[in-house]
Amino acid sequence: MPQTTPKGLHRLAFGGDYNPEQWPESVWQEDVRLMREAGVTMVSVGIFSWALLEPEPGRYDFGWLDRILDLLHENGVRVDLGTPTVAPPAWFYRAHPEALPVTAEGVRLSYGSRGAICHSSAAYRTAAAGITTALARRYGSHPALALWHVHNEYGVPISACYCDSCAAHFRQWLHETYGSVDAVNEAWGTAFWGQHYGSYGEIDPPRVTPTVGNPAQQLDYRRFADATIRENFRMEREILHARTPGIPVTTNFMTALSQCDSIDYWAWGREVDLVTNDHYLITDGRRTHVNLAMAADLTRSVAGGAPWLLLEHSTSGVNWQARNPAKRPGEMARNSLAHVARGSEGAMFFQWRQSRRGAEKFHSSMVPHGGTDTRIWREVVELGAGLEALEEVRGSRTVPDVAMVWDWHSWWAQNLEWRPNEAHEARERADSFYESLYDRHLTVDFAHPESDLSAYPLVVVPALYLTTEAAGQNLREYVENGGTLVVSYFSGIVDEHDAVHPGAYPGALREVLGLTVDEWSPLLDDQRVTITGPGGTTLSGDVWTEFVRPRGAETVWTYADGPAAGGPAVTRHRLGRGTAWYVSTRLDAASLDAILAAACEDAGVAPRAAIPHDVEVVHRAGEDARYLFALNHSPEDAEVPLDGSGTELLHGDAADGKLTVPAGAVRVVRLDA
Repeated sequence: MPQTTPKGLHRLAFGGDYNPEQWPESVWQEDVRLMREAGVTMVSVGIFSWALLEPEPGRYDFGWLDRILDLLHENGVRVDLGTPTVAPPAWFYRAHPEALPVTAEGVRLSYGSRGAICHSSAAYRTAAAGITTALARRYGSHPALALWHVHNEYGVPISACYCDSCAAHFRQWLHETYGSVDAVNEAWGTAFWGQHYGSYGEIDPPRVTPTVGNPAQQLDYRRFADATIRENFRMEREILHARTPGIPVTTNFMTALSQCDSIDYWAWGREVDLVTNDHYLITDGRRTHVNLAMAADLTRSVAGGAPWLLLEHSTSGVNWQARNPAKRPGEMARNSLAHVARGSEGAMFFQWRQSRRGAEKFHSSMVPHGGTDTRIWREVVELGAGLEALEEVRGSRTVPDVAMVWDWHSWWAQNLEWRPNEAHEARERADSFYESLYDRHLTVDFAHPESDLSAYPLVVVPALYLTTEAAGQNLREYVENGGTLVVSYFSGIVDEHDAVHPGAYPGALREVLGLTVDEWSPLLDDQRVTITGPGGTTLSGDVWTEFVRPRGAETVWTYADGPAAGGPAVTRHRLGRGTAWYVSTRLDAASLDAILAAACEDAGVAPRAAIPHDVEVVHRAGEDARYLFALNHSPEDAEVPLDGSGTELLHGDAADGKLTVPAGAVRVVRLDA
């Protein structure tokens, strides 16, 4: 069985992408001296170095990489070594221009950036296998090697190509998936608009059409593109496994829903030896620390609850958004330790030394342009010491409270054209439900809709437009066996081929919810509705309403106005030993709290006592110890209640009964048994 932790790394990972090829060798000695000063334990090397490592086809130049790996080893720094297959050299594209990807509009993209790859290209696969094999032979036994880093951020900036090679590959994938053209016609519903196919040769990728194309074909092409990229990862992984047994193989994910929507990370999580992730704060007006927590929880869930590794984030501002604010003092450490709280075995950055040239020269780094006489550098050194003090948390696991169902295939399907209201977004619903759970101080696991949910007292389904029969049955059995389920609108509607389930909405979820929906009535941009409920509570919804007909469910909140005035807005259905809630309008995170409070009461999930707003409390548990992470994202000092006593690891202080967390700070307590 492959190793699942970086070989030879006995502390939390701390470091970042290191690109020594951008600098004269005279800088390298200073780099390793500063790495020792900061407490760096691992760096990622060689991710974009294909053109230097193989300057001509089949001719390799490893001298500079030999020297830097030797230097890092001599200074006690482990290496996450990249296969540079995200950026093929200019000579490759000169010989194989057909390997450049083609857009759905028929435009072939040009060389000069990164990730310009047709993943169906046989020439690309051959070249990628060649450089990967050469690296494995050269460095498989190097004493600095801790981890293989295949490619970089698969799915970004593009995931799908629409060229003729992809068309041929897509036809092969369809045959392997369906077995016959007749089965493809049935799955895609090609009787609609006369789209019937007589042979595989008649099928092309879903290129630009006069109006909306076949949604099932588009959905399958998303699946095909993801599967094709995964084939290329597996090819490199198998080369590395065969030649370097004992060295784990990974690739850096981008699980945040704000950063990548083209990869099925449930499938990818089963392919890597160690789940790693890149995360960057998105300055879109949302609470960035909530998005960070959500991404970390999602990454941990993709890892099956096992420890994972934050492979990239930023020391301060990035450079690729419309506005790129600097992180406030202390925010870098708080971001880093928030990931550790939620399961990461360290905190690494892009990048070590800030570039002077290229597209990311204004992206922050561990060593900024201003050098060591900067706030960033001082905070980097302080964080390195903090991570060293937390070494004992390695191997422990984050303790979840509840679960949220999420499925990338459903997201892909919901995002296709001609839906009832384009203002309804799966990501927005997931963000809002997560934020409401976060503000109740609940730690969330994410779960595939067909996975075992029995460990969770409460499961939330924010957006599951595509719901297979198996998923519907799984959710029903979860409730019948005593679970509490909360489902949001426009869920349960279609099967895996984007075909509406027979009968009334919500299709696969009718029985578990105990209701049917006669009709949707989406709202216009400026419309809102009021719903009223227990104790005179009044909540406001927008975007969506429904004409709900209870069939066993009870009405808990009612539409006071709007198209469905007088009808059920929120229902509750007792089924077996459990309860299923349904929310038929869009409520913001604050309004959702009223529904989730009632659902938590059904589930026996007790409120968290006296934890202030924007103070994050997360537990990790190991075989011999339990740890409490308290992160204060607010501008005021806060007190967090402790169940017992313990030792605060970052400062060595005793803690008993309560914990004071200064504004913007982090405290980590090893709790006494």
